[in-house]
Amino acid sequence: MKNFIKKTTDLLRLVFGYGILISLFAGGLTFFGYVAALIIGGETATAICLFIHKTLFPWLIRTSTVMVLLGIVIMYLSGEVALTSKK
Repeated sequence: MKNFIKKTTDLLRLVFGYGILISLFAGGLTFFGYVAALIIGGETATAICLFIHKTLFPWLIRTSTVMVLLGIVIMYLSGEVALTSKK
């Protein structure tokens, strides 16, 4: 059973790593999208900002939330104790 849990957590860690990487990359792209909109200005800037806000952000928030939950599941399955003070 321990071997199965170890293999499962290893696979989940791989998915978690790539998922967080994609989330961070998409977050950086939104920053550059807003900077580009600021430089361009006008109706085009409004369209860019609305696209980022209405289309990209909901997916980014959902993906990040799922990855955080996956990270918590990984910590639980592997028996890790994080963010605790030790005496």
